[in-house]
Amino acid sequence: MRRTSFKLPLWVAASLITATTAWAQAPVVPNVPQEDAYQLRALPPQEAQEEAETAVPNRYLETEFLKERGIATYGWINAGIGGNGWGSPFNGPITFNDRNWQGQMNQLYLVNEKVLDTEDGGFDWGGRVDLLYGTDYIYTTARGLDANLLNQTLPGQPSWGNRYYGLAMPQLYAEAGYGDHAVKVGHFYTIIGYEVVPAIGNFFYTHAYTMQYGEPFTHTGILDTYKANDQLTLYAGITNGWDNFSDPINILGPASNPGYPGANSNAAFLGGATMKSSDEKQALTIAATSGNELANFASNAVGNRSMFSTVYTNELNDKVTYVFQNDNGWQFNAGTPDTLNQAQPGTALWYGVNQYLFYNFSETLVGGMRFEWFRDNNGYRVVSGLRNALFGVPNSATGFQGNFWQMSYGLNWKPTNNWIIRPELRYDWYTPDKANGNLPFGSNFDKYGQLYGGCDAIWQF
Repeated sequence: MRRTSFKLPLWVAASLITATTAWAQAPVVPNVPQEDAYQLRALPPQEAQEEAETAVPNRYLETEFLKERGIATYGWINAGIGGNGWGSPFNGPITFNDRNWQGQMNQLYLVNEKVLDTEDGGFDWGGRVDLLYGTDYIYTTARGLDANLLNQTLPGQPSWGNRYYGLAMPQLYAEAGYGDHAVKVGHFYTIIGYEVVPAIGNFFYTHAYTMQYGEPFTHTGILDTYKANDQLTLYAGITNGWDNFSDPINILGPASNPGYPGANSNAAFLGGATMKSSDEKQALTIAATSGNELANFASNAVGNRSMFSTVYTNELNDKVTYVFQNDNGWQFNAGTPDTLNQAQPGTALWYGVNQYLFYNFSETLVGGMRFEWFRDNNGYRVVSGLRNALFGVPNSATGFQGNFWQMSYGLNWKPTNNWIIRPELRYDWYTPDKANGNLPFGSNFDKYGQLYGGCDAIWQF
């Protein structure tokens, strides 16, 4: 099958709103600054501080005046290059490094935060604002803040930039804490999943399908974090749903299914728990979200979207760490055109398993492998040439009903406290449910698999 362009079907427009801006961040425990989050063993960000204590980067934006008041100002620059073996302009559905052999400044990232300090059991307040400029900005925008609202021509399209470079504000929140409780109000990263948007929090340059297409990236609302003891942390809150800052669910008018429970509200639950072993070598995080979303842009139908994610990490010894992740998501009233393998008519399902294995060669060099299976059961989530689709460029494709597989190999070399170098080799392949369906790889969307190679560098300041 050869194809030079693919018209984006209306039935997937609603899924694009979140599939193109979905990301995930592992839960953040109070009193653990994210400024030093370098995952030497690819631990969740709340554990990464322990690994970074002996190798804290030089922070050139810090001043004694701000430090004395508990305010941290820091950032990083992340740039790299990578490409596919077919010569396609974009690396298929791979993100964030999606452009073929074109150098990308993925992130010029700035953070200003006041970290909570409730170690004495008293009250404290804080807050944080993140700014991301670069080619990664399109993946972490929220409707009504830095992306278009649903009632515009290209819903979910980033507002503060063009197809390649722009600005996003992925976090803007205030926080109050007392004792073992911390309450966050505003716009913040999700607690779901393992991989994260900030480059310093990931081992690999590219991202897993589960992160990009299966999970939300940001929420707007309120989230309570309760540290019950050294082994258990609980999370619970109410948000506006997936990657949404201010969009009401009925922005297009009354839902076509007004009898659906909660058809006029996009309030969603967000919560979970992190459990650690007494020696802190093992950690299990279970997180979930559930609420109504506009499921079908063409028919203006509302349906529940729910997902849960399980992440298990095990530091087997001083050299080896293993990570397991499982995601499961579903969207009711999705209106997908094919009913093959659906649990019930109109329901879209997606699920997958990630496994990571990391080996410490030395204090400055770590090797890693990632093996993933992700199933888009109804062709509802994955987009090839996602950047093109977001900006209305016809050379993109979607509707991949089948299984995605990928194997990645990489290194993290940290020559100094401020530098991280990340080479990566990756192979992806796709097994469709139907022989004559769309294919995600190649210039003409006619390839089942793809070899990718790339390398990036991160400089923290």
